[in-house]
Amino acid sequence: MGKKYKLKTHKSTAKRFRMTGSGLIVRTKGGKTHFRRRRSFRAKNMLSKSITLTHFRSIRRIKILAPYLSRYKTHPPR
Repeated sequence: MGKKYKLKTHKSTAKRFRMTGSGLIVRTKGGKTHFRRRRSFRAKNMLSKSITLTHFRSIRRIKILAPYLSRYKTHPPR
């Protein structure tokens, strides 16, 4: 019987995306770090919501890049 090899995780993908309990992949919105003074409160509040990915090819690509994404709730261990 041959060896079972571990797959390498693409670290930036693992930090940007997470998987919910039902198996959906979600991400947060970008643009939250600076230039926030001139934004309205509503616009800043909308940045805190997470987005569910629906495009099939992007979901498949993320699952290839981060194969152990479903094992961790938030970020993978270092």
